Amino acid sequence: MSLQVLTGVRLFAVGADLTSTNNKAELSAEVEEKDSTTYGSNGWKEVLGGIASSEISAEGFWEAGDASKVDDASWSQIGGTGPWTVAPVGASVGDPAYTTSALRAEYKLLGAVGDVAPWSAKASGSWPVARGQIAHPPGTARTTTGTGTGVNLGAAALNKRLYAALHVLSVAGTATPTITARIESDTSGAFAAPTTRLTFTAATAISGEILRTSGSAINDTWWRVGWTITGTTPSFLFAVAFGIQ
Repeated sequence: MSLQVLTGVRLFAVGADLTSTNNKAELSAEVEEKDSTTYGSNGWKEVLGGIASSEISAEGFWEAGDASKVDDASWSQIGGTGPWTVAPVGASVGDPAYTTSALRAEYKLLGAVGDVAPWSAKASGSWPVARGQIAHPPGTARTTTGTGTGVNLGAAALNKRLYAALHVLSVAGTATPTITARIESDTSGAFAAPTTRLTFTAATAISGEILRTSGSAINDTWWRVGWTITGTTPSFLFAVAFGIQ
């Protein structure tokens, strides 16, 4: 991918798409530097990698009024952990994405007289950051059971895991509209004999969840999201990102 001017960054926090109220997003990952210098180091410092950590920070313009707005979402999530996904160039299937389980550690709002009301937030990673791809776009409404487009993420080697984040952004319908999403894998993009690797909790409201596989080796290289939808005149908007770490 060539050089990018940031104009289409997508940011999802649990069940909120913060893109339309967000004008700055940053993701950082680092490993503690542990000094291991000895008298045998020949006068040069030696270091070892310690504990890894990550942080997502964002800011933008404040809105409130329903569960999809930044204030409602931030206030309900403060002190809790859930899926966060940052997609640097958009949210079409196959676009690069970074996802993790993060603690909503900080939320600030409002400012000086005359300002467009601002907000800012920080989330501290509670799981590794998985670099992967968007598996389902947020703007495609789903009303019936189906499967998404396959993505070649590669195999998950021993002690590597497939991480998958589901962001349920909008729910409509009557008689308890419900979506149960799952992650499938197969040896080819035809998905002739898919295997279900992860199954999300059935969702009936705006929400989010992140899951990961056990760390056992998975030789399949193709991955996709599938979903089962029930209810009367149901309609869901949701985003899914996954990656192997």
